[in-house]
Amino acid sequence: MKSPIQFGTAGWRGLIARDFTFENVRLAAQGLALYLKGELRRKTSPLHGRRPLIIIGHDTRFLGREFALATAEILTQNGLEPLLCNRDAPTPVLAFSIRRRKTIGGVNITASHNPFGYSGFKYSMPNGAGASREVTGKIEAHVEKLLAKKWRPKSAVVGTFQCRTFDPRPAYLKRIRQLVDLRAIGRAKLKIAVELMHGTGRGYLDTLLEEAGAQVIRLRDTLNPLFGGGSPEPSPEGMRNASALVHAGKAQLGLGLDGDADRFGIVDRNGTWLTPNQVLALALYHLRKNRGIKGAVVRTVPTSHQVDAVAELLGVKVHETPVGFKHIGALMESEPIIVGGEESGGLSIRGHIPEKDGVLACLLMAELVAMEGKPLGRILRDLEKKTGEFHTERINIAVPPDEKAAFLKKLGGGFDKIGRFAVEQFITTDGFKFLLPDNEWVAFRASGTEPVIRCYLEAKSPAHLRQLKSACRKILTGK
Repeated sequence: MKSPIQFGTAGWRGLIARDFTFENVRLAAQGLALYLKGELRRKTSPLHGRRPLIIIGHDTRFLGREFALATAEILTQNGLEPLLCNRDAPTPVLAFSIRRRKTIGGVNITASHNPFGYSGFKYSMPNGAGASREVTGKIEAHVEKLLAKKWRPKSAVVGTFQCRTFDPRPAYLKRIRQLVDLRAIGRAKLKIAVELMHGTGRGYLDTLLEEAGAQVIRLRDTLNPLFGGGSPEPSPEGMRNASALVHAGKAQLGLGLDGDADRFGIVDRNGTWLTPNQVLALALYHLRKNRGIKGAVVRTVPTSHQVDAVAELLGVKVHETPVGFKHIGALMESEPIIVGGEESGGLSIRGHIPEKDGVLACLLMAELVAMEGKPLGRILRDLEKKTGEFHTERINIAVPPDEKAAFLKKLGGGFDKIGRFAVEQFITTDGFKFLLPDNEWVAFRASGTEPVIRCYLEAKSPAHLRQLKSACRKILTGK
């Protein structure tokens, strides 16, 4: 029997009641418990001899708390000590709590920005970072053996298991106050539209901005497991209401979070949604110039080279990693990194957690506007006068599972040209990246969470971007 538990770049995800069932969640929890018990016993493991305390959290999705309790029950049966968040909590808050309490890790029941019908099971390491492929592979191997044995747990009625709880909010808010100059935000007297998307960020981003003295307009700040329909993603569509408020002059800035508050959405003073690539470049500029933080910058393979251009202006070294914030986090743990981020909308900074933090990212953009007294778009345009423009896009092409291997083999063979553009370098760090003249490029990689191949494009002009998009679509679809 094929295992239903397959971990991607950010945990195991599935459709609630079809793939993501109580039976499968308990199976994943037992696999994790066996892995952790093995590490606690192994004398050469960093976990050897430690108290088996593990934090459990969940987002606002349907049955999130019940799935978290089911996980806690299985871990308890294995002699571990689960500690459950007292309410739905952001992913970065769990990561911070894991580090602060020195636990052996944490489990988050979340599917992040996926549509409301999905849920997920994510294990975070003792440093708060997402689990490596080596670790999730061991958990999957335990699950395979459990399936072969036809393992079945003894469990209480769903939702009735009693687990010790704690409130992670006060300690996290205290840490963010140390990382962000809230007084600077307050002095600017900003009016900010905050898009909470019915997610876990309620009472975090909005509370800190109000504490700073900003005038906050809350959007979708109620608990709703359906997220109002669709996906809790701070994309241009997801930030539409915030954009309308800013465009109408009712707010000067729009800030948004996804369902588990690890991703951000930023709307400039004219109502324009800024790409995560642009926000990462702005964050690097701000933290080095205005805050004086020293170190390198790290980005993933498909993240914009605009980051590299700003880094060159500032004399900052650039690191490139595979997709997945766990790779960025690993580097942030090993050397001084000013900021690390990825094009999908996540970043963290030096002195914080090796995990995406949308709350922090939004506050940094408010801090930048406050300190420079200029809209983000104007700051970006001033930078582009020195670096040139960067135009990026990502397209997703659905691929039937039985055709995926053939697609990847075709891409892995490389190309001499992408359309009319000559390929100067072929990079296979993660997926297939083709460097083209004048710092333009395209990259292809299979999604770790969806049945699609993603195509990332970057050009120095809108015309070149259209040409590259057409060429890449033809490569993938033949049309």
